Amino acid sequence: MAKYKAGEARSWALEHLRGVTGCVMPSFTADMSGLNEAGIVHDIQRERELGFSGFLIVAECGTTPVELRRFIDLSVAESGDMVTVLQAAEPTVEANVDLIRYAADAGVDLVMPSYPIGFYPQQGEEVVAYTKALADASHLGLIVFAMNLWNFERLHPSGFAVDWLEQLVEGSPNVVAIKNEVAEPGVAGISDVFRRFSDRVLVADPLEMNSPAWTSLYGMPWMGTSNYEYFGAEVPRYFDLLQDPERYDEAMEIYWRIHPARQATGSLMKEANGGTVFVHRMLWKYQGWLQGFNGGPVRPPHMRLLDRQMRTLRAAAVASGMDVTDEPDTEFFRGRCPS
Repeated sequence: MAKYKAGEARSWALEHLRGVTGCVMPSFTADMSGLNEAGIVHDIQRERELGFSGFLIVAECGTTPVELRRFIDLSVAESGDMVTVLQAAEPTVEANVDLIRYAADAGVDLVMPSYPIGFYPQQGEEVVAYTKALADASHLGLIVFAMNLWNFERLHPSGFAVDWLEQLVEGSPNVVAIKNEVAEPGVAGISDVFRRFSDRVLVADPLEMNSPAWTSLYGMPWMGTSNYEYFGAEVPRYFDLLQDPERYDEAMEIYWRIHPARQATGSLMKEANGGTVFVHRMLWKYQGWLQGFNGGPVRPPHMRLLDRQMRTLRAAAVASGMDVTDEPDTEFFRGRCPS
């Protein structure tokens, strides 16, 4: 069951949502005909081993509606004290409402919606109404994913206006957090969201390279969701150290040691996002596999993972002093729990 009662989502999140929330992507059988449940369970256990406080149940890897619901059930059953966050990424508001209600009954803790590729609002009120409909669909706390890649720039230069966030925070008690990636280039927009809302809901910049700044300036206690699995236990470890001002320098030693890996993933993700505005989940899967996760491909259509990308990521992880698998990359495509 969820970790709070109806009407308590925001107060629970403000008090208890802490640490780093990673991502668990579904694993599939070798013929792609169904879920590889052993691989999914393996990955959830690995999240716990590495010190993650929760994980996103990723819905952008080609699961069918039936498979996604089974993925939800597995995630809840295996999560223990970790926080589960549903990615509500169905193509319509009605389908997302149904999915959220299923997740609420299944015992998921939070929900984070994305916006469908066919969603083309003509005014900001439509963005607010869509998000509010999902926030009001159940008792689950909702994380607003405010970023500049939804193609909303025609409505506001930031890609997600602060005024929309104001309406959601004030008008939807189930809004508990803001995943804050607005207004590139620069960080002025991100900082403004922290300034405006940190005293009412949790605000988190998921880009781990920015976390020392936001923990120092705004006391950011929670961060999620992104491909932190590439860094093994290092991001949960240094983020925890950042919470203690007396251990800030110790945290920064880890921060700088893993910088080669940070540069590699940043470069490759920028390359993948250019022209697609879509997360390269196969690349994320490989990053996790280097650190002991199951691996294996996601269901097409999806972006192809290239040898050049794998070589770059492996070499950067080694240069960062991380303990990565010495298995050949061919094993990634089989997965550690083949089915």
